[in-house]
Amino acid sequence: MEGRGVPPGPYRATKLWNEVTTSFRAGMPLRKHRQHFKKYGNCFTAGEAVDWLCDLLRNNSNFGPEVTRQQTIQLLRKFLKNHVIEDIKGRWGSENLDDNNQLFRFPATSPLKTLPRRHPELRKNSIENFTKDKDSVFKLRNLSRRTPKKHGLHFSQENAEKRNHEIIIEDQENSTDKREISQEDIEEVWRYSILIYLQTILGVPSLEELINPSQVIPQYIMYNMTNTSKHGVVVLQDKSDDLPHWVLSAMKCLANWPRSNDTNNPTYVGFERDVFRTIADYFLDFPEPLLTFEYYELFVNILGLLQPHLERVAINALQLCCLLLPPPNRRRLQLLMRMISRMSQNVDMPKLHDVMGTRSLMIHTFSRCVLCCAEEVDLDELLAARLVSFLMDHHQEILQVPSYLQTAVEKHLDYLKKGHVKNPGDGLFAPLPTYSYCKQISAQEFDEQKVSTSQAAIAELLENIIKNKSLPLKEKRRKLKQFQKEYPLIYQKRFPTTESEAALFGEKPTIKQPMLILRKPKFRSLRY
Repeated sequence: MEGRGVPPGPYRATKLWNEVTTSFRAGMPLRKHRQHFKKYGNCFTAGEAVDWLCDLLRNNSNFGPEVTRQQTIQLLRKFLKNHVIEDIKGRWGSENLDDNNQLFRFPATSPLKTLPRRHPELRKNSIENFTKDKDSVFKLRNLSRRTPKKHGLHFSQENAEKRNHEIIIEDQENSTDKREISQEDIEEVWRYSILIYLQTILGVPSLEELINPSQVIPQYIMYNMTNTSKHGVVVLQDKSDDLPHWVLSAMKCLANWPRSNDTNNPTYVGFERDVFRTIADYFLDFPEPLLTFEYYELFVNILGLLQPHLERVAINALQLCCLLLPPPNRRRLQLLMRMISRMSQNVDMPKLHDVMGTRSLMIHTFSRCVLCCAEEVDLDELLAARLVSFLMDHHQEILQVPSYLQTAVEKHLDYLKKGHVKNPGDGLFAPLPTYSYCKQISAQEFDEQKVSTSQAAIAELLENIIKNKSLPLKEKRRKLKQFQKEYPLIYQKRFPTTESEAALFGEKPTIKQPMLILRKPKFRSLRY
């Protein structure tokens, strides 16, 4: 089960639930168990179920290798609540399941969740109502006319420029009248441009099941594209929508730990844990996730592009989707991703949890405040954790402004102004970014490459410690000793002998002098 069986479309979370439950029921090993002097056939322990299901989820691209045992236990509890499994006495409906030897079995029938059905007329009206009072209609036929097949991801720059030249010449022959551009025209061009690019990148025949055009607010896109700091973070004109000063100070403190610029903060044992809880409470107190409820289906569908050979496609799709967010939400998301990414990579960060590592804690804490559904969905936690993990690794690219979109809109407005294009939604022929697919690799090859890449990054970290001339000698020794304890194999590869390690500090290895060897005296025989 590698997550390829669920195509993009509405209610993807429900479809994934059905796929996971079906795979679990079909693949979970069953055998005889003894409990309280009785034998039970065709059952399994809770611990065995956690082992098997956790491995299944980690090998599924929709959830990823960072699925924890605790998340798997939570999913099994939902299985018990929804009668996917039952205990050995046939009881279900509660969430009384732990990682132990309690026995469970499958019921005679495992219920699959039914998909909500939208009436075709309602789906049709949701699009028609948006455009019935407008002269310019969002015509997807323009997309099919100008976009090559196979998801439109091999659209070359040369072909785009050639097509542009032909259209300009054709329009110049037919029309030389100029027209004034209204604010409504500008907003419609932004709306249509981002929808067409998003549809092309996702490779879906229509976006109507994922997002309604009325949900796209051009003012948000325009603001997110233009009002940014030198670091690309959205700057809010209305400071009442911004994060409070104390939250910003707390986030800055942990992001730059222990070299925070704010030296007035008191420090004590457990100080960093208290600061982290304060930040977490603030973000978890929002009534709506940062990605908003209305874009839930859109982001969940992009999760199915999160495969090794489609990583670039997922980054570009998320880049466009994050532009749809209200500016305050986008700013909070940018600052949150920057903080948790720095914290998870900071080797000097003290432990913030007794059991979980820093990265796992970041994902576990903030996943629900980034993505969740308005109605409770059983796979919410796993899907959100997968997305937050990907955002942490690629937030710099995903949350930056795409220059090609700005160029496309400017060109189209220029054509509209010169009369080469009649309506804002017609003739969106600016070149799309060119993509090329890599050769698809197996899951084993991907894991091997991932390990080698991680080891290379850790080895680079070791080199940075070694070459850091501003680091005091005592501090450098301490860091190297800590590194040797955490990554002994990488350390041994860098320092195979004590001589090579001593050479770093300009010392000669102390060689113990051999013990004094007394030669035994020769005794002559008394016999002559």
